Amino acid sequence: MSEFDFTQLNYLVVDDEDFVLNLSVRILGKLGCEKVETANNGNVALEKIDAAAEPFDIAICDLNMPEMDGVEFMRHAAEKDFSGGVIFLSGEDERMLDTARDLAEAHNLNIIGAMPKPLKPDALKALLEQYTPKEEKRSYVPQESITEEELKAGIDGGEGLLLVYQPKINVKSGEITGVETLARWQHPERGMLGPGAFIPLAEHSGLIDDLTYAIYREAVNQVGEWLSMGIQLKTSINVAVNTFTRAKFTEFVTEIALEQGVDPSNLVLEVTESQVMEDATNCLEIMMRLRMKKFGLSIDDFGTGHSSMSQLKQIPFTELKIDRAFVFGAVHDSSARAILESSVSLAKNMKMEIVAEGAENREDWDLVEKLECDYVQGFYCAKPMPNDQLMEFTEKWTGPH
Repeated sequence: MSEFDFTQLNYLVVDDEDFVLNLSVRILGKLGCEKVETANNGNVALEKIDAAAEPFDIAICDLNMPEMDGVEFMRHAAEKDFSGGVIFLSGEDERMLDTARDLAEAHNLNIIGAMPKPLKPDALKALLEQYTPKEEKRSYVPQESITEEELKAGIDGGEGLLLVYQPKINVKSGEITGVETLARWQHPERGMLGPGAFIPLAEHSGLIDDLTYAIYREAVNQVGEWLSMGIQLKTSINVAVNTFTRAKFTEFVTEIALEQGVDPSNLVLEVTESQVMEDATNCLEIMMRLRMKKFGLSIDDFGTGHSSMSQLKQIPFTELKIDRAFVFGAVHDSSARAILESSVSLAKNMKMEIVAEGAENREDWDLVEKLECDYVQGFYCAKPMPNDQLMEFTEKWTGPH
């Protein structure tokens, strides 16, 4: 549930039918929302947005209207930098509502959700409770790249490369049983930088393999330290798919694990579904060898790429990670939920463990629990964090709240 009191927000309801406008005002009133204005078409709505003494926090908008439909209104609202939340209300079918929601997100509008007519109080209340002001939402903006010299120095053990870990929660037990390793860059002047500041550079400069090796070595060293402390966390490490085919890759990952006293079964190598194999036969052979050495193999961001069923059948993946696009908000998105459910069913039938990524609220957790996913990873439980914070977090963790 949102920490914001939706009864105190300013509302704008846009619909060409007086009956719907009056009904919406009455329903909002019964929910405790009294600051409500109406507009019977998109042009009037835009004028009210411009003239409002206080900005509207939420716009509830019909899609199919004369003069200016909801789709056009959405575009003009985005041009005006409308920052309020948007809820679509329409008699169109659910697929159309889903498409409208995707279009609103493409316009960088703060989309809350979509619901069919007639408006129902419980359904509207559930959406309003999900409202978060746009400025509060996490944004992922492109970051200026570091230099190639900085990247090389960091790979060689100098300052810069920093690993953070995001807990993976066992759905049945509620315990932290694993982590995903994520790379960041600690810049002396610009502070903490995300992967956009160095991963594209590594790929473009041909340093991606060296970077992967450096990340793997540091991650396994950390796993070794945890084991010496009596802490066992199954640890996932991202690997560019074509790195698997590099000379002696299998030997490298195995030797590093053995040096640190880490059983390969405690490590999971993740590849992203959208990555394309340059040498599928050789890659498959190496993945087979890694599985025989008991390394786990995970397919990340499932649902966003172009994996064929035959590819899933051929590669001995042990884990399937469902992309956050099909987890976050799936309770209110029938299309996302359908993909989530089919992905879970596919993974179960193929004897793969299932990780639901991007769970950001209790509704997301409850849904993946109902669908019997094995693990949850997302901000609802924990964000990625450095090792010292992770240790504090694991001591205080008592389960989902």
